[in-house]
Amino acid sequence: MEPLKIEMLTFDLVTVGHFSIDFIKTRKDSSPKHTLGGPPTFVSLAARKMGVKVSVISNVGDDFPDEYCEWLISEGIDLSMLRRIRNASTTRYLLIYDEKGERQLILKARAPPIRPEEIPEALTAKVIHISPIAGEVSYEVTEKLRRHSNLLSLDPQGLLRRFDEDGRVYLRKTDPKILSKIDILKASEREIEAATGESELTQAIRHLHEKGVGIVIMTRGRQSTILSFNGKIYKIPTARSRVVVDTTGAGDVFIGAFLAEYIKGEDPIWSSCVGSASASYVIEEVGPMGFKSQSDVYERAAQIYEEVSPATNI
Repeated sequence: MEPLKIEMLTFDLVTVGHFSIDFIKTRKDSSPKHTLGGPPTFVSLAARKMGVKVSVISNVGDDFPDEYCEWLISEGIDLSMLRRIRNASTTRYLLIYDEKGERQLILKARAPPIRPEEIPEALTAKVIHISPIAGEVSYEVTEKLRRHSNLLSLDPQGLLRRFDEDGRVYLRKTDPKILSKIDILKASEREIEAATGESELTQAIRHLHEKGVGIVIMTRGRQSTILSFNGKIYKIPTARSRVVVDTTGAGDVFIGAFLAEYIKGEDPIWSSCVGSASASYVIEEVGPMGFKSQSDVYERAAQIYEEVSPATNI
């Protein structure tokens, strides 16, 4: 009898977290528009546009449209580790943007969490990006993922979120032990404060490095992104978009493009410029439709690179 052959699942970047069906309402909309969302969408598409091989680990319900899967596959995203669970709902959010561009986030449905046994033993990846949006990734899952890649990246948003009885999102101060397993962390200013308990941002970044995080990326909306590594802090300018229509997924696009460049051997500063450039295009349209070619992104990234500066104050 021939030995059983195990087919390896080998990728450059794997995103772990849930897809979302987003209902987005801006000040110009009379009713919300629904679109495909969630980190697996935006991170994967951004990285794929930069030429790397991507996959996702995620759970959806039987309400997840077939056309979403077909479109993602047509864009070059591997869905072999996507689980469609019968009689379950896909995670759904209502996002309401005010006239200042600030958003209110309301959870409408939540898919079942990702379990350690759902991580294939045959999986290997250059980097795994962990990005829960509603508490679907546990410490035990992260421990197992550590065995499948030498590089783990984290967006802690879904670990910090709590929900009131109406589904409205708020952040709770917490210090997830998951940080001890992480090499790269991308989070907003408020999320970093919540994760560390430090209101002074330089102290908060130092706290993350002391936990073992090598690269810290702090996004700040339309302000410069803060990049910290090897004892130095930099300001990465935000590229000027033609028009800002929908900022949903901008942070996911940033980290997707960043990781794609970083695993090619590029330094964190250039990788951040590529992330900033990629995100600046996507926010010009609703949902995941604003991605540009690699050459367009590189051209804008080169302009951003010329304006990078050391951060003397945050």
